[in-house]
Amino acid sequence: MNLNEQLIIAVDFDGTIVEDAYPNIGKPMLFAFETLKMLQNKGHRLILWTYRHGSKLDDAVNFCKEHGITFYAVNSSYPEEDFSNNSSRKIHADLFIDDRNIGGFPGWGEIYQMVTNTKPQEQEKKKGFFRIFK
Repeated sequence: MNLNEQLIIAVDFDGTIVEDAYPNIGKPMLFAFETLKMLQNKGHRLILWTYRHGSKLDDAVNFCKEHGITFYAVNSSYPEEDFSNNSSRKIHADLFIDDRNIGGFPGWGEIYQMVTNTKPQEQEKKKGFFRIFK
């Protein structure tokens, strides 16, 4: 993967951005919003790709906005796309981040390293917490 390449990244909500508490909204996963912000700052386009629809989808989109993430598209390949029964529900993306993949959810630190092709930085101890992002 070219480090300068801007990717389209589809991200699941329940169990990935937040702990799975569907139909409610769970607590944010550790480093989820920080990682998503860093990916957006590198120019990657984020698509919210979730089972949710209707008011439950609106709740998820608003929750993400409240945490500083506005998606390029939601359950679609691009913002102007309208879903119809005449086309596939499958969306176009370069990467899919989901808790249901083979091997489970690796955590946002590892995801960031995989997407940006970076090695983990030496962790600094600060007030009882480990910093993995600068």
